[in-house]
Amino acid sequence: MVEVLADLDAYPARPQPEEGVTYAAKIDKAEARIDFERSAVEVERLVRAMNPAPGAWFEHAGERVKVLAADVLPFSFLGCEGLTVNAELTIGCGDGAIRPTLVQRAGRGVTSAEEMLRGFPIRSGTQL
Repeated sequence: MVEVLADLDAYPARPQPEEGVTYAAKIDKAEARIDFERSAVEVERLVRAMNPAPGAWFEHAGERVKVLAADVLPFSFLGCEGLTVNAELTIGCGDGAIRPTLVQRAGRGVTSAEEMLRGFPIRSGTQL
């Protein structure tokens, strides 16, 4: 890339051919639902891919919670997929665990997971 940027005149722009062009379908909100059966790495990638819209989400107490950023943790909680394993909102996945760092409840602003948990507790042992 450095080589090309240093000599842009040597690389003239060419129009893209019309043949073979396709359009990506709009992402449905249901596709952004987090499947905690997947590995923690895959879940974190989904979170990044869906940020900011439509936003990867899970449901708790009948309310959607968007996860806008999360850390992958190396812990393994076999049989705990989708289960909160501590009070810091660490959630077990198919392989590893994630800890959401930025979240957003429906109709609310973006907050840290810690701030959200003060007013919207999700107790350890909750199945999401």
